[in-house]
Amino acid sequence: MTTGTTAIWAISGLATAGVIGRPMRWPEWIWAVSGAALLVLLGLVSLGSAGHAVLKGSDVYLFLTGMMLLSETARANGVFDWVAATAVNGARGSTTRLFLLVYGVGVVVTTFLSNDATAVVLTPAVFAVARKAEAEPLPLLLACALIANAASFVLPISNPANLVLYGGHMPPLGQWLASFGLPAIASIGTTLLFLWLMERRRLGGDCTRSIESQSLSRGGMLALGGIVLTAVLLIVMSALDLPLGLPTALAGIATALGVSLFARQSPLKLVRDVSWGVLPLVAGLFVLVQALEQTGVIGQLAALLKSMTDPREAAGVSGTVLAFGSNLVNNLPAGLVASEVVKQAHPPGLVVDGLLIGVDLGPNLSVTGSLATILWLQAIRREGEDVGFWRFLLVGIVVMPTALAAALGVRLLLG
Repeated sequence: MTTGTTAIWAISGLATAGVIGRPMRWPEWIWAVSGAALLVLLGLVSLGSAGHAVLKGSDVYLFLTGMMLLSETARANGVFDWVAATAVNGARGSTTRLFLLVYGVGVVVTTFLSNDATAVVLTPAVFAVARKAEAEPLPLLLACALIANAASFVLPISNPANLVLYGGHMPPLGQWLASFGLPAIASIGTTLLFLWLMERRRLGGDCTRSIESQSLSRGGMLALGGIVLTAVLLIVMSALDLPLGLPTALAGIATALGVSLFARQSPLKLVRDVSWGVLPLVAGLFVLVQALEQTGVIGQLAALLKSMTDPREAAGVSGTVLAFGSNLVNNLPAGLVASEVVKQAHPPGLVVDGLLIGVDLGPNLSVTGSLATILWLQAIRREGEDVGFWRFLLVGIVVMPTALAAALGVRLLLG
């Protein structure tokens, strides 16, 4: 191993550790960007290569921009409080029923709006639910975080990592459902079962039976309408195999501007309240992966994948390795690495499907596994709540491997 290769691995490892541990409580993006900048300054990655790596994530940046604007518009116009009151009254005093309601809504939001939308849009509403119901918030918040990944391969639009892994060329919707429909059901059901088993003591009590529910304001109705229309738009774009980023960004901008103009308020306040740090975080991670590609690891992984002659074995092993590996570098850049490996190795479709299940579901192991979970952390920190790395891992070490085994097992049985 050359000195340059050693330095790349060392810097990437330290940057990833910074994202995970947040030393001095600095935001995650500072560590990712600092690692990327150091690689460029030391000449380990050329400025052109770094710029190319950043541009690879352009569709993801646009997608996240739209989702964050939708979320902030909804929050500022009372949509989350309205959803919270509706959920509390629907639970009728049962904490378990409230937990199931939150989980079910998370499945719907993840399926039709993406796992990042569940983290950005649903998490504040879930926190409001817990507060109004006077219920223990952690099980409800964990349900929100875990379903964001467990249901993220129901549809192609359910996770930006799907776009990254397939390099922008998604399988037709019918083929997708045939490959991932049953594995997604297995993932969702297994995650629900084991999360409930882990948190059942906190879900055994009662919560507030009912609270006064105010009507949704006109601004809130417009914001909610913008979210629904965005979901429809994403489904149509997915069915037509068109990029999702720009339409999502335009929908978020249009909703934020439209609601602000209707309420005769400046949209600048909405813009200031968005957690924009997630964009440089993603960009920094893409540069780190670009550096790792230069070490030759892509070619080595492609050769290893080619050496596996049994497609079922290759799908199971590679999907499992990628699932755990996604927690080391985040699943977006891990998906990018897997995409490059697929381009070189040309494995059977079953192997690619195994990789997708791994990159989508594996991040339920730790708080750094996916962008959705990092967004979830940012959302709950804004509300004064926090979940440490080890607390999340305590749940993830049980929930993720069982759901991964169920989803991969079903996919391998389908052949």
